[in-house]
Amino acid sequence: EGAMQHISMGANGRLVIPSGVRSEIGMPEGGAMVVSVQDGKVVLEPYRDVLARVQAQVRAYVPEGISLVDEVIRDRREDAERE
Repeated sequence: EGAMQHISMGANGRLVIPSGVRSEIGMPEGGAMVVSVQDGKVVLEPYRDVLARVQAQVRAYVPEGISLVDEVIRDRREDAERE
């Protein structure tokens, strides 16, 4: 992990993330982030990391060889046929 850096909150609660920190986490300019509070601390994570973690959690509940997309499409078609 990198060294701690001091930052200050500006107008409207804005924080500037130092370029070294942005580089360390691979955050491109304009990159999407997810903010949360964990144990009283503000945590910023790249959106792509949070998305990958959630996808892995969902995948744990989907049987091998099952496509959720195909399941949803099939369900929608069946619903449409019943209407």
